[in-house]
Amino acid sequence: MKQELYKRYTITSALPYANGPLHIGHLAGAYIPADIFVRYLRLKGKDVVYICGSDEHGAAITIKAKKEGTTPQQIIDKYHQQIKNSFEEFGIAFDFYHRTSAAIHHETSKEFFLNLYHKGEFVEKFSEQYYDAEFDQFLADRYITGTCPHCGNENAYGDQCEKCGTSLNPTDLINPKSTLSGKTPVLRPTKHWYLPLDKYQPWLEKWLLEGKKDKLKPNVYGQCSSWLKQGLQARSMTRDLDWGVDVPLDEAKGKKLYVWLDAPIGYISSTKQWALDKGKDWEKYWKKQPNEADNSCLIHFIGKDNIVFHCITFPSILHAHGDYILPENIPANEFLNLEGEKLSTSRNHAVWLHEYLQDFPGKQDELRYVLTSILPETSDSEFTWKDYQARVNNELVAILGNFVNRVMVLMHKYFEGKVSGTSAHITDELVKSDIAKAYTEVEESIGSYKFRQALAAVMDVARLGNRYLTEKEPWKLYKTDPEQTREVLQNCLHIIGHLGVLMQPFLPFSAKKIFAMLHINRDSVDYNTPVWFEDGHSLGQAELLFEKVEDSVIEAQLNKLKERANAAAVSQSTAPAKANISYEQFTSMDIRVGTILTAEKVAKTKKLLKLTIDTGIDQRTVVSGIAEYYAPETIVGQQVSILVNLEPREIKGILSQGMILMAENSEGKLTFVQPAEKFEAGSVVR
Repeated sequence: MKQELYKRYTITSALPYANGPLHIGHLAGAYIPADIFVRYLRLKGKDVVYICGSDEHGAAITIKAKKEGTTPQQIIDKYHQQIKNSFEEFGIAFDFYHRTSAAIHHETSKEFFLNLYHKGEFVEKFSEQYYDAEFDQFLADRYITGTCPHCGNENAYGDQCEKCGTSLNPTDLINPKSTLSGKTPVLRPTKHWYLPLDKYQPWLEKWLLEGKKDKLKPNVYGQCSSWLKQGLQARSMTRDLDWGVDVPLDEAKGKKLYVWLDAPIGYISSTKQWALDKGKDWEKYWKKQPNEADNSCLIHFIGKDNIVFHCITFPSILHAHGDYILPENIPANEFLNLEGEKLSTSRNHAVWLHEYLQDFPGKQDELRYVLTSILPETSDSEFTWKDYQARVNNELVAILGNFVNRVMVLMHKYFEGKVSGTSAHITDELVKSDIAKAYTEVEESIGSYKFRQALAAVMDVARLGNRYLTEKEPWKLYKTDPEQTREVLQNCLHIIGHLGVLMQPFLPFSAKKIFAMLHINRDSVDYNTPVWFEDGHSLGQAELLFEKVEDSVIEAQLNKLKERANAAAVSQSTAPAKANISYEQFTSMDIRVGTILTAEKVAKTKKLLKLTIDTGIDQRTVVSGIAEYYAPETIVGQQVSILVNLEPREIKGILSQGMILMAENSEGKLTFVQPAEKFEAGSVVR
């Protein structure tokens, strides 16, 4: 593990936006991997500070506040506390969890800006920015949506397309729309301060592409290579906003720092506050030391959508400043999907952490185990409730929990739960060798950010224990050789002890239960300290580590997702009301009941049908885009509602003389609007 060369570690996880709760995608992206890594380093006796906090600025917060009819401050106060509580209950072992609305963060961000400003690093220029005339304000990137020029996603934001991950400027978007008014914004000139990423490109290519080619995960290196190949452009570090960190210049009143300037600085301000509270020197964890060997090792754990900011933007800021260390690695994960679909906060298609903790009290390790088993380390992965059930029941319960329980029960049954003789190590050489290999595999895998592989190695120790117990059959051996039985079971106790040690980074709550059962009175046992027992050591009572997950529990969770999907469909199918029209405008539309006399497909089209309709006035031809939902032969004789005084229009060489009315649901499915009972053709729809 290369990180062993460092004396000190500064570990960060991406700052979650304080505009909503946490879901399992967040955990799998940035928090479980970092938590495993940090717990491991601590067990190795390393000097580690693990830092995070709520990201409380930017347009996402103000958008949420507008939607809920409240203030940004009320939004961040609500979600900061909820997120912080969820992290604590789930066992994410931050040294400090801060917030970017704190005064120390504003001060630190302004200091950074002024440092770069006085060095002449910024490019000052007037540029045309999108402006919403109806709301009389410039639009932040997240207040603008449009079509991504790279992948065609029609819901890309002004700073990034969340579908393809490409970093964007608002002016890159095709057909931009303001999220405030829904109208096309106009361009107006405004002055901003730009970070010249193009100036830093040669340095980035050397530092990142050459220096980290063998360190970065392939998914991270690939994205970075792609961005640099496209060529970097200067990016504005200020915004016309009313929420955030003030730009500390007299000429910039009313402007705020770009959230992707101030947010990563939140790692530094959070460390500062931790150091103040603990009497530490924060600079040792962030600033270059006189002796380079004393530098801290900085590692950012993030999700796929944050790679560009942590690999290109923030390192460029640190490089331009000059006093700070640069990240040693950025082990970003890809996306976690849910039940065959992408996680979606807007559609409420998610497993929210605070709800999981309510629905599954005391089951933190079960979720930690399942998510670690499927971490999207180099490609997207998927969480399903059936897989959750299978992994808990077939692995945690049947393999790990079963082994621990059998050994504890047999020790109490045959030897009253007492260890006899000095038992400082395993007497079976093959078992001892396999345990040593497991430690090596776990440490090497964690050191290379392969947490799934590391967890699999831990579970192999449980499988080893089950196999050893089954082969030795102490329940039979006891009848002829009680002392040999004791040796076998005490070897199994050592296996359990090693399991407890190895499990700590992955399943910390269960590891503590194991130590309690073994009567080892320590909250944690480091990797360098063997678990051993004095003569006469008394064990605790056997306790089930895990419980089976019943089908009814899984069905309840699946039904919850289904109900949310239905609610989202209803919500999305309700189109916003159009502007009012006068009664006279309505009565000018002549809508009648008509009967379809003939129907046929329009050649060389997929959607169009040519209909002959008896309107009661005459028989006329109408071309309608309903071929995907109705076969021609099935609709002859159907009654429909038809707008008969619509201006005739030629479609595919056919003169269409009217429009039939259709209802459309959220999935785009069409159905006829027709009378509930048969009416004569020509009846007026009022």
